[in-house]
Amino acid sequence: MPVMPVLTDFVVFSHLRWDFVFQRPQHLLTRCAADHRVFYIEEPVFGAEGTVPFMETGERANGLVVAVPHLPSGMPAPDVDAALGDLVDRLFAAENITDFMLWYYTPMALPFTRHLKPLGVVYDCMDELSLFKGAPPQLLPLERELFARADIVFTGGQTLFEHKRALHGNIHAFPSSIEAHHFGRARDAALEEAGDQRHIPGPRIGFIGVIDERMDLDILEGVAAARPGWSVVVVGPVVKVDPETLPRLPNIHYLGPRPYQDLPAYLKGWDAAILPFALNDSTRFISPTKTPEYLAAGVPVVSTPIRDVVTPYGDRGLVLVADTPEAFTKAIERQLTAAAGAREAWLGRVDAFLASGSWEITWGRMLGLIHTVVGGKSAGARAVPRTLALPPPVPGPSAASVPRSACKTPAPA
Repeated sequence: MPVMPVLTDFVVFSHLRWDFVFQRPQHLLTRCAADHRVFYIEEPVFGAEGTVPFMETGERANGLVVAVPHLPSGMPAPDVDAALGDLVDRLFAAENITDFMLWYYTPMALPFTRHLKPLGVVYDCMDELSLFKGAPPQLLPLERELFARADIVFTGGQTLFEHKRALHGNIHAFPSSIEAHHFGRARDAALEEAGDQRHIPGPRIGFIGVIDERMDLDILEGVAAARPGWSVVVVGPVVKVDPETLPRLPNIHYLGPRPYQDLPAYLKGWDAAILPFALNDSTRFISPTKTPEYLAAGVPVVSTPIRDVVTPYGDRGLVLVADTPEAFTKAIERQLTAAAGAREAWLGRVDAFLASGSWEITWGRMLGLIHTVVGGKSAGARAVPRTLALPPPVPGPSAASVPRSACKTPAPA
């Protein structure tokens, strides 16, 4: 297999804030940063009018650099792209970035990165972003351009892969993976439960994730109303929905966002976990990362019929699936009353299934495919399309978090 130089840098453009929620980009790129320099460039932050554009940078785990462009408010779109391109060029010069891969999570970065000359282009397509609330109209044409420029495309789930597979000859599905050792801590009797939920009476039914237009609030409220003796615990930020519209029954407890490293301490105190996603355009292609995380923690799961949850988790009997508040409530009751013997057998099947889905294995396979792309281009040819026969896994580090250290590289006035 062709070998990519260890000195190759990865420059990433993302619509997701690194410090918002620890999810797919953080898992993959923290592992990448163990062997390569990684620069994670976020969308711009707009300040007061007259602000001199600058790039704020700070280190995270394994030396990964998060770069946040700061621009003045009120800039016309063409000026925004020009300013972002200038800040990116200055970052490249300051960090001596010469041999690099471009890795995109958002096509919206294309207008200010077309001039760059990478060793190769990766598009890690996490979601069908065009179906999300507030998606800009130019996203779809820019994504078509990104497919044309990309040397390799990854998708965040099987359903999304099936939706996109005709758009590229070198596209591969990599569904949500798992840090089983991290979430498995919830099964450890020595782990202390999170202090801010100890006062909440049981049984506790929990959800971890972003609360936005993808959540079926009717199911959340319906379960809580039907079983006032249950406590529904919601851990995560509220985004793109008015917090005042959330169900406010006395047995629903919104705890807000919590650090990734603390999540097992919350899961430890739960009797069941839920994925109450609405069935709408924004959830049609999602592959929820929380499915394997709940399972690794040993917490029984009930989900709405999201395709990438039904297959493989529902089909294998690892997750119960329901599509109405009444059916959801009954499915949770089934999980709460399962016999001890059935629970042990279920945990055995869970662990066997999750053993092949670690983030280390996923990153190793991705990197092997990227090696092939770079080797093929260096030989004067585009990488040969591959759909099976993935290379063997390459071990990666655990994804740890380190304090932010910020410095500012201003653009000239």
